[in-house]
Amino acid sequence: MTSQEFENKITRTIEQLSDPASYNVVCHEHRLGEPLPSIVKLSKIIDMVRELLFPGYFGNTSLRPNTVKHYMGVYVDELNGLLREEIFAGMCFECRDKKVQEMEKHSEKAKSIALEFIAHLPEIRRQLVTDVNAIFLNDPAARNMGEVIFCYPAIRAITNYRIAHQLLQLKVPLIPRFISEMAHSETGIDIHPRAQIGESFTIDHGTGVVIGSTCIIGKNVIIYQGVTLGAKSFPLDSDGNPIKGIPRHPMVEDNVVIYAGATILGRITIGKGSVIGGNVWVTRNLPPNSKVVQSHPRETAFADGAGI
Repeated sequence: MTSQEFENKITRTIEQLSDPASYNVVCHEHRLGEPLPSIVKLSKIIDMVRELLFPGYFGNTSLRPNTVKHYMGVYVDELNGLLREEIFAGMCFECRDKKVQEMEKHSEKAKSIALEFIAHLPEIRRQLVTDVNAIFLNDPAARNMGEVIFCYPAIRAITNYRIAHQLLQLKVPLIPRFISEMAHSETGIDIHPRAQIGESFTIDHGTGVVIGSTCIIGKNVIIYQGVTLGAKSFPLDSDGNPIKGIPRHPMVEDNVVIYAGATILGRITIGKGSVIGGNVWVTRNLPPNSKVVQSHPRETAFADGAGI
């Protein structure tokens, strides 16, 4: 290839990449002075929140009575500043109003939301304590709760979920999904921040777990690896596109156990106290205390009158 041919090919490529018709759908128009969300800063925020929630595990916090309040104060102050910036960036990213006044409103609102989130941290810790305790009690291999906090990917994923869910409750755009996908990449556990999950939640092993956005999960639920709580079908609008936002994922009541590889689809209810065996496919409501297992030859695939 001659130098002229090389230059011509590079020039054509640049022209094609610069053609607005090719990037209109995937381009974000960045406005002067508008911040963009930062994965680096969000990672730091998650690390700081984990340390605040589990002191002594994910950072350098001293647990001596005369210093712990100092460390907490330093972390909360730094977290407040970082979180406010990222919430503001998320708001700007989704805002279609180009007026400077709107950016100023977003800045004030981000400040208020960051404070509300920080005030909710004690409740998030309380919820996570129930999750840690449930995982410890339900796993004979766990030697102590410290091991669960340090080593179990489920706690990392559930922590990110509870953080992201609270931010979503405060109507923060984009950032909650960032946080949940960070946990997905780190652990292989995919929990949508919009899902509603009760306390004392256990995910054992966890790889390949998928929990959809409109799932509602009760208390004391145990889920094993490879479980999918997904949508069975997607109602379409007049243009043939899936309708967004409608409830389409399962509701799992209290004290349910779902074993590895089970697939539960659609807006169905899994009744309280039910047990779902491994690798089964469930698309119908199950009454309380049902037991669903794979069928053996000449046997039905369900028990207690429950259908699959």
